[in-house]
Amino acid sequence: MATLLLGLFLFITLVNLIYFFVFFSFATAESKTKIHPEVPVSVIICAKNEAENLRNFLPSILEQDYPEFEIVVINDASTDESLDVMEEFQQIDPRIRIVNVENNEAFWANKKYALTLGIKKARFKHLLFTDADCAPQSRNWIRSMSSNFQPGISIVLGYGGYFRHKKSLLNKLIRFETLLTAIQYFSFARLGSPYMGVGRNLAYTSTRFYELKGFASHLQIRSGDDDLFVNEAATGRNTASCFEKDAITRSVPKATFSAWIKQKKRHVSVAKHYKPKHQFFLAIFYIFRLLFWPVFIALLLLKIYPMIVLASLAFKLLVEGFVYFKAASKLDEKDVVWLFPFFDLFLIYLQLTIFISNLVSKPTHWK
Repeated sequence: MATLLLGLFLFITLVNLIYFFVFFSFATAESKTKIHPEVPVSVIICAKNEAENLRNFLPSILEQDYPEFEIVVINDASTDESLDVMEEFQQIDPRIRIVNVENNEAFWANKKYALTLGIKKARFKHLLFTDADCAPQSRNWIRSMSSNFQPGISIVLGYGGYFRHKKSLLNKLIRFETLLTAIQYFSFARLGSPYMGVGRNLAYTSTRFYELKGFASHLQIRSGDDDLFVNEAATGRNTASCFEKDAITRSVPKATFSAWIKQKKRHVSVAKHYKPKHQFFLAIFYIFRLLFWPVFIALLLLKIYPMIVLASLAFKLLVEGFVYFKAASKLDEKDVVWLFPFFDLFLIYLQLTIFISNLVSKPTHWK
């Protein structure tokens, strides 16, 4: 019995390590210098009750060092001053184009409907998406992201992080979870199986959008304008990853734990609509991370080969720590790495709680 339990533990540990060895593909990757003609770009921002954020962050888009771009701002039936703010900026800078979306009974509160209208308004076929509460961390954001539109590439995955709050543990937790998600989708993309991207920093061509009839296949699902579209549209050949520091955007994180949980419930509810192979690999990842700790504790309590068990834990943490540190260095998130054993453990069981909760009640709106 003791040998069987140890064998189970070592198998669980091995599966966990295999995933992190896979993640090496991103953690140890080097950015390649790309030379490509600077294509005209339409930056698309969908805003719902974002007047203050538009005032704060729209200037960072207008200040981009790029020869030809426009900004399509979509007022998604806002009830605040969002439209007024957009019009104020439009009077100052003609590169801003406004799409004013009113509530439609068939598509009420559906961000995908608003985005579709914005995409139709765009003058250029290369589209770069971000959110109203996001700010590029460099004046070369558009250049860094758009340079990946090499021949055959129609989708570019970027990193959308969150602003730092040094004294907030919740902020570090949110940023660590965002880092882990990025490690996963960048790694799978580099291995030729892209499965998601984030709307805070995502680019694709209108040609690819129209080839798939936009969001038609998942229009009935409230969320997923970013990850579900990428899951359907992306292939190993048409997708590029952009993780240069010039390409990073940061947005305003949730200020309370309950607000963040609500956001995560929405994200988790969308994952069940991924392709079966992606659901399988993501499920295996979380199941085996979930199983590691109870089996580890049982072995220690039963005093079954404690030195082997502890050595396995040490090696596992060493490998994971290396991957997290290398990835965090690329994405400028190094200050969250030191707490990774605690954050990782917390997130595993939080994911389980959210999954169970979503079986009872499901989020419905994008705001």
